[in-house]
Amino acid sequence: MEASKYHFFTDISVMLGRSMRHIFRSMDTIITVTLIPIAMMLLFVYVFGGAIQVGTDNYVNYLLPGILLMAIASGVSYTAYRLFTDVQRGILERFHTMPISRSALLWGHVLTSLVSNAISVVVIVLVALIMGFRSSAGVLPWLAVAGILALFTLALTWVAAIAGLSAKTVDGASAFSYPIIFLPFISSAFVPTESMPTGVRVFAENQPVTSIVESIRALLSGQPFNNDIWITLAWCIGIMLISYMFAMRAYKKRV
Repeated sequence: MEASKYHFFTDISVMLGRSMRHIFRSMDTIITVTLIPIAMMLLFVYVFGGAIQVGTDNYVNYLLPGILLMAIASGVSYTAYRLFTDVQRGILERFHTMPISRSALLWGHVLTSLVSNAISVVVIVLVALIMGFRSSAGVLPWLAVAGILALFTLALTWVAAIAGLSAKTVDGASAFSYPIIFLPFISSAFVPTESMPTGVRVFAENQPVTSIVESIRALLSGQPFNNDIWITLAWCIGIMLISYMFAMRAYKKRV
């Protein structure tokens, strides 16, 4: 049993290294995922920021959580693309003729998504600091923010895995991310929901992005935990578990 566990984690580390090498050989993936959210942040802070009333003079503090979620949603689309490419090239079948864990390839893609999106998040936060972002949060709130972003990344990555394993075309593999990328626009990520029409406000206040944004915003501003934290955890863990089950089912059909 111990030996099989050892080989399982060894196989995953090999597949993680394989996927990360692909990313570092084609840095345009991380650059694209990072630059577009940064451009959005610059646009909203320096062009639209003066016309948006959010109850604080430091609009970049208000904006940053939503920008981070947009970056992650954009980043996981590349997971679907890379997984789709492996399927089309017959990589799954080739690896499964070797003495390696059957699920190692899939987990390698998932962990690669976690690492690459973490890099993008760090870069965006550094740019936000240059733009004037400031936080009074201590170490524990920052760790809580990192945990929430990691859960959000894992949840969307397993959704991406379903798309990558089930899509018929490369466009179909990444198309799932478009609604997720634009979901922050119908939330409290850019403006308070109170300014929205009733129907839009009801949707905005009851979709996952708003609770996640509000949780991160509260943690970074040093506010005490509120109900948004538990709603956020429920959304992220629920989406992750459901998408994991469907992704594994799709993976088993492929192999």
